[in-house]
Amino acid sequence: MEKIYKATAENVKLVGRTYFDSEKLWCGLSGSGISFKFKGTKCGITIGGDHIALTDDYNSKSRFAILVNGDRIIDDMVTYTEKTYSVINSDTEVSCVITVIKLSEAAMSALSINNISVCGGISPDSNKAKLIEFIGDSITCGYGVDDEDENHNFSTSTEDMTKAYAYRTAKALDVDYSMVSYSGYGIISGYTGDGVRNANELVPPYYENPAFTYGAFGDKKPQELRWDFTVRQPDLIVLNLGTNDDSFCLEDEEKRAEYCEKYVDFLKVVRKNNPSAKIVCSLGIMTDRLCPYVEKAAAEYTSQTRDENISTFRFDVQLLEDGYSANYHPTAATHKKAAEKLTAYLKTILD
Repeated sequence: MEKIYKATAENVKLVGRTYFDSEKLWCGLSGSGISFKFKGTKCGITIGGDHIALTDDYNSKSRFAILVNGDRIIDDMVTYTEKTYSVINSDTEVSCVITVIKLSEAAMSALSINNISVCGGISPDSNKAKLIEFIGDSITCGYGVDDEDENHNFSTSTEDMTKAYAYRTAKALDVDYSMVSYSGYGIISGYTGDGVRNANELVPPYYENPAFTYGAFGDKKPQELRWDFTVRQPDLIVLNLGTNDDSFCLEDEEKRAEYCEKYVDFLKVVRKNNPSAKIVCSLGIMTDRLCPYVEKAAAEYTSQTRDENISTFRFDVQLLEDGYSANYHPTAATHKKAAEKLTAYLKTILD
């Protein structure tokens, strides 16, 4: 007999920042989704789209994957109001872990997990011992990682956060993760090609929200909701912001000083909401020019607050020999190297 489950914390493990309304679980941020244990013969998952799904802008629609025991069996774009995917259809009983994961970023669009229909039963997947939160930009989102042509532009269809350094690091450390990342966003300026400040694309204003999106969570805008930091506190936070700020700061010392000052302010917000987490301030995959100012900000933050539960980490800058993805973003090969270096460092500070 078929049973219908909702994607609530009672039935599934919630991954990343999500929002449940009366009927649907909304996922905006890269990597957000669910994971659950299934035992039975049939399982179908109904996915829904926001209003972006029905527009002509294919490059902004949500991309997601469904995995069974870690193997990707469905990889699709949300171009509809609602669609049910057959995940398991077996004559004999199957026991497995099923994961739904949003591969594309929040800013462009959101998706919902409406129903899980099964012949059998489900229960939440187990939590890992540790949780890492990654705060970042397009690099964390996996911008263009499925399009290794540097002359091509952005598309959510070529984003895949599972191939980016953050997700790879979480998997290597066998920890849970949460992503707060937006392509083009920074601390004092989003990406700018003309040197004019881009004040519309900043991460700090949305850090305390479930997400920011031009789409919606049903009839709500997630940027108008507040994230509940008590749901689960991260053990460690990796902050990787400055690549886009660099396009504004360039060699201007006044702008760099402002970046440093606002970085300290953001660290205080992060700490306020995560009082016990270790914080790692990182930069360097696409450019490392602001690395000294990241280090300066971390030192100034400690000086002001006496909080020494913080450190800095410098990535290696991507190499020509590893190629470039869309708009000169890191390839999977570059992300792999970055993950290996970050993993080795985090092993030295994770309890």
